[in-house]
Formats: sequence, C-alpha cells, structure tokens
Amino acid sequence: MINSNKIKGRLRELNLTQKDAAEALGIAQSTMAQKLNGTRPMTIYEAEALAELLEIEDMQYGVYFFNRKIA
Repeated sequence: MINSNKIKGRLRELNLTQKDAAEALGIAQSTMAQKLNGTRPMTIYEAEALAELLEIEDMQYGVYFFNRKIA
C-alpha cells in the first residue's frame, strides 16, 4: 500500500495537483484520487512514473510506496 500522506505532501511541495499526477500517468483525475486514497491499486509502472514526476530518489522509493516495513 502506498503512503498517501507522503505522496500528497510531495505533490504540495512541488506545487503539483492530483490532475497533474493523473496526466503524467495517463489516467483520469478521479482514478488518481482513488489510487491515492487506497481504493484502487497502483501498478508498479504507475508508481515509477509518479516517482519520476515527484523527483523521488531511489533510496526514498520505499518511504513513499510502501506503508509498512518489509522484512
């Protein structure tokens, strides 16, 4: 599960909207909202595209896209 609060915060830091994110992923704004709210799953390809848009470094990827620690 993604860390929605971190992603939404990063969007704000970069002055981006959910609409901007949706356009980058090639999906509808309503679909983006569902993905950020956890009611719809995000694919690895979408996560990678979103990480690129949000300028998330590789070492920080897990903080944004995994809400729990992985053993």
